[in-house]
Amino acid sequence: MRKSSGAKRSGKVSESKKPDFKKNESGKSFSSENKPAPKFNRTDKPKQQVVKIKSDKDEIRLNKYVANSGVCSRRDADIYIQSGNVKVNGEVVTEMGHKVKLTDVVNFDGVNITPEKKEYILLNKPKNFSTEKNDQGANNVLQLIKSPSNVRLEPIGRMDKTTTGLLLFTNDPDMVRKFTTPNQRSSKIYQVSLDKNLKYEDLEKIQSGITIEGHKVYVEEVTYIDGEAKSEIGVKMKTSNVKVVRNIFEHLKYNVIKLDRVVFAGLTKKNLPRGNWRVLTEQEVVNLKNN
Repeated sequence: MRKSSGAKRSGKVSESKKPDFKKNESGKSFSSENKPAPKFNRTDKPKQQVVKIKSDKDEIRLNKYVANSGVCSRRDADIYIQSGNVKVNGEVVTEMGHKVKLTDVVNFDGVNITPEKKEYILLNKPKNFSTEKNDQGANNVLQLIKSPSNVRLEPIGRMDKTTTGLLLFTNDPDMVRKFTTPNQRSSKIYQVSLDKNLKYEDLEKIQSGITIEGHKVYVEEVTYIDGEAKSEIGVKMKTSNVKVVRNIFEHLKYNVIKLDRVVFAGLTKKNLPRGNWRVLTEQEVVNLKNN
């Protein structure tokens, strides 16, 4: 076996004979014997080439496309895809990881969907903000919220500058239609402060339904608020149009001093101070759709 070179063939390298590497003015390394370090040609050690795969930025996974449309979660989308409930350009796709373009037509359970992620924001609206652009002396409610994805949101229902309370925003047109059609089923609760005590006979009139401008207006429930003056009234009804609530009492010759929406389709003001907003949880969205 060949021995290592060293002082007097002792098999050990003398500490004083260790090569002293230094850099010259050109920045190249030399040994103590002023011999340049060996150079290698490209042929000595070929470089490993990295192959970059081009990806189309307009393509996204089908399950993400479905989830962004708001119909279900991404995990549930995988189940629907495997079950054959999703079509792309008229063809059923069951392949996991399948990618689609934004220009493709995606059909989920018989309904065409779009990939824009649906957002749902709940605001506890303060005074002097309105859903109406031409409401004088008021700022627009859209100034109070911010979409996490910078999508365009719109409020569900109207709310003037003097009305406070819960206001829902979304970019989901189906949700907007659901809560603004006359036959929608979800309940809202309003706390109404009047300029004088509400007579019991007037309370009974409201409960039985009153006719305003030729239209019969019904409430689910109207009560005095426990522990408060008889001018503090709780009203439960389907409409998301607060103007209807005002009209009920103004029709009976009462002035509405304050109007506050405290419940909207099961959503409450819990942990939501006036002027603050929050994004709805996935379960809350599901509840709204099933409400």
